[in-house]
Amino acid sequence: MTATAAPAGRRLGSPGGVVLHVAQPTEGGVARYLADLAVDQLGAGWRVAVACPPRGRLVDELTGSGVRLLPWSADRLPGPAVSREVRRLAELVAAADPALVHLHSSKAGLAGRLAVRGGRVTVFQPHAWSVHAVPRMLRPAAVGWERRAAAWTDLLLCGAEEERRLGRALGIPGRYAVVPNGVDVDRFGVADADERARARARLGLGDGPLAVCVGRLCRQKGQDLLLRAWRQVAAALPVATLALVGGGSPPAGASARPGLVLAGSVVDPRDWYAAADVVVCPSRWEGMALVPLEAMARGRSVVATDVGGTRQAAPPDAGALVPPDDPHALAAATLARLRDRATADVEGRRGRAHVTRHHSLSRTHAGVQRLYQELLAVHRSRSEVVV
Repeated sequence: MTATAAPAGRRLGSPGGVVLHVAQPTEGGVARYLADLAVDQLGAGWRVAVACPPRGRLVDELTGSGVRLLPWSADRLPGPAVSREVRRLAELVAAADPALVHLHSSKAGLAGRLAVRGGRVTVFQPHAWSVHAVPRMLRPAAVGWERRAAAWTDLLLCGAEEERRLGRALGIPGRYAVVPNGVDVDRFGVADADERARARARLGLGDGPLAVCVGRLCRQKGQDLLLRAWRQVAAALPVATLALVGGGSPPAGASARPGLVLAGSVVDPRDWYAAADVVVCPSRWEGMALVPLEAMARGRSVVATDVGGTRQAAPPDAGALVPPDDPHALAAATLARLRDRATADVEGRRGRAHVTRHHSLSRTHAGVQRLYQELLAVHRSRSEVVV
């Protein structure tokens, strides 16, 4: 028995080989996750390339980092351009010649698996299954695609146990692994009362009760539900302020509401977390969102809808989990913490301890590294031929 020699670019061993990440979108949590992972892998000795659209937070974060950026023009949703996107991605894969391809989110998962078709070690990370994002009439097609594409997938990498459970419940076959998402607990350090005051001063905010919601303004993130809940909060506590922090189009009528701050997109949300009395995450669906983890790392109480991996990310003593699509429950939980900052801060400290123990960025990156090594070792053994 002897091993076939791998091309120089592919080097199927440990760090030193080429890993190609493919991503669409380039904003939000997926961008944050991938930027951190790619830089860590570069430092660990991998040669890292990222194929993604040429604009966005991901590109800004990685420019000058040493990670090779490969421009890949792709729309966020499937459409008439898919065949062109797949052809272009196949060209990029051939040129990069990676040992492993890691596909992030549903669009990259679609184009990447059509481009590679099992010809490389392939990891697909949904960052929340696409079945949630498509209209109801298209869900059978989305599930059918994932079932078929599993044949071209060496590993389905999930950021939460609930994401794995849902994949199996949908009948998507294959090997699954869960590596819980993590955040940089040093960068997102705990913010005490003095830091809260300084952050509010920098942001031009007063010292009254403040709820903050961080995330792209869209149906998934549920800001429309939060605004419905806020009517009850504002009626009971007129001095309270709600800040929506994120890009996108605000829900109809949002700009005319008193006590509402539309902060828009921000590069660094740490001041907003520090300023908050409570961080509200009203999502309709998630894999495991980074915002609750970042907020808890900053020492803030979190009120979140009980969707996806949020239960795993946010323990009950660190805030409150409420049913999805329930503005009344969302309002009650948010109002309780705005009325009692001291109790909310105790919850925040508990959340900080939980994140430090279970969701550090180093823990996440080490878990992904172990899985890469296992996959490449299996591929290496399969590449052996009898001479």
